[in-house]
Amino acid sequence: MLIYSKQSIFGLQGRTNGFGAFYEIGRMKSNRKTNTYRLDFTEIKHQKEEKSQSAGLIFSNPYIYGKINHFYQATLGFGQQYILGQKGNKNGVAVSAIFNGGLALGLLRPYYVDAIDPISGETKTIRYSKADSSLFLGPSIIGGGGFGKGWNEIKMKPGGFVKTAMRFDYGRFNEVVSGIEVGLSIEFYGSKIPIMVDQKDKQMFFQGYISILFGRRK
Repeated sequence: MLIYSKQSIFGLQGRTNGFGAFYEIGRMKSNRKTNTYRLDFTEIKHQKEEKSQSAGLIFSNPYIYGKINHFYQATLGFGQQYILGQKGNKNGVAVSAIFNGGLALGLLRPYYVDAIDPISGETKTIRYSKADSSLFLGPSIIGGGGFGKGWNEIKMKPGGFVKTAMRFDYGRFNEVVSGIEVGLSIEFYGSKIPIMVDQKDKQMFFQGYISILFGRRK
């Protein structure tokens, strides 16, 4: 049987539109109910994203044609974990329902590519803009701009989220959290989020996810 005063959980999650990680603190209020405080950090990928490699340039960085922004999410939420079924023995599984909601902060980091200017012959590292749209979307791209680009140009998009999930804890000992979480989440923002050129920009993102959990109880 799971009985504790506090639990700390770290999780790695794969999502239907990306990936992420989270950290959660839980404080048990009764034999079945725990209040949770949770911070998630995720990246959302557009379904049209596809990595390409410039022909003849083996050592160039792969790039995603038409990508405008990387889209990261930080969510801070309060919720509850409600135990539906306790563990019967060391080999049992505790089943819990998870409900969580709170604030979401979208982070847009411009996506850069390296391209050869057909007029000057120079290699330029550019982001999408109306002035450079023909070069950004043209045949002169030779690779991605690299991981270090765009961090000083991040734009913030405030919003909110709700989440529900089922958690299965199969850890052999009460002090150790080992399990998986399967759930659904919705994030919504006050303005549209541009990720790809010529694709519909969304304000709401709905996805499924599965997480692997690690943690401790005391």
